[in-house]
Parts: sequence; structure tokens; C-alpha cells
Amino acid sequence: MSPTFRGTARQYWVAVRAMVVLTVVLGIAYPLAMTGIGQLTMPVRASGSLIQEHGTTVGSSLIGQSFTDAKGVPLAQWFQSRPSAAGDGYDANASSASNLGPNNPALTKAIDARKAQIEKLDGADASSIPPDAVTASGSGLDPHISPEYALLQVPAVAEARGLAASKVETLVKSMIQGRDLGYLGEPTVNVLRLNLALSELDPGGDSGRK
Repeated sequence: MSPTFRGTARQYWVAVRAMVVLTVVLGIAYPLAMTGIGQLTMPVRASGSLIQEHGTTVGSSLIGQSFTDAKGVPLAQWFQSRPSAAGDGYDANASSASNLGPNNPALTKAIDARKAQIEKLDGADASSIPPDAVTASGSGLDPHISPEYALLQVPAVAEARGLAASKVETLVKSMIQGRDLGYLGEPTVNVLRLNLALSELDPGGDSGRK
């Protein structure tokens, strides 16, 4: 066996051993260790921050979802989420933004359509509609809306359920989450948690009374 062949074989053997060791350490041991630590220290978050209602998983506090009928028409008895450009909407396997520039005709058309829908559903003036009500987030999975958008929807939701608007408004205000650490980001409202609280407040109105 020539010295050149032995040197090449040794290099390959070193490379194979390095690959096996790194695969075991970084591909198996490290993920298992991190998963174990996560389950021990923050089990809810490590499991996806799933939310259960009467023993049934209804969603995640980290991923938005739609509150529409089979045809995609918003249900007036529920607070509506921010628009989503992820797949067919809130698809965790296709997280993305629309990637459309601010002057893109397709984006302008979509925003105008969303404004018209909100004006019809909530009886709101176009000038009072906050940006997050008509634009998708960068991930397309944002579970939050601004307090302004949540409060904008109060009259329509209250009317659909036959509730006093003041009662629904109080509920929305109680669900507002402040800035992280007191100064990061903006106040938000988690739509799924808000709708679950609304369901507890008015369980008989989940299908709407109109």
C-alpha cells in the first residue's frame, strides 16, 4: 500500500469519524437535551403554547387563525384576526409575507378590498381603520391585533351577539397585553384568547343571533 493511498485513507477515516461524532452530538444529543430542558422549565411553550378548551385543543397562542365560514366570509360574532399571506392563510408550513412592494397594484387592490369588507362588517370609516387590519404580518402567522383594531370591532360583535357594546369593550380592554418588559413592541390583543373569553362571556351566541 503506497504512502499516498494510506494518507488519503486516513483523511477519509478522520472525516467519517468527525461526521459521526458531530451527528451524534449536534443532531441527537443536543436537540434531546434542549427539548428536555424546555419540557422541564417551560412545558407549555415547549409544546407549542397550545390552548385547550374543554379538553380539546383549539389552537396556539403563537399562531393566528381565521374566524370565517366555509367560504371565507368573516363571522360577525367573532373578533377577526390580522390578514395572512401564509399559504391559504395562517399556514404554519408556509410562513411568509406577500413580498409585494407598497406600490404594487395587487397589494393596493387587496388593501382596498379589506377596507371595504371592514367598512361593511364593522360600519367603520376607512380613515379609522388601523394598518394591521388590512396588512399581513411578515410571518403571516401573527396571533395578535392592535387594541385599536379590536376596539373597532366591538360594535359589530356586540350586535351579532345581542350584548351591550360597553360589556364587550370592557372585555377587550381586559385582554390588552402591554409592551414586553414594559418598553418593547406595542400593546396587543391575542385574538384567540379574546374570542375564548368572549365565548365564556356569551356561550349562547357563538353561532350568532342575526
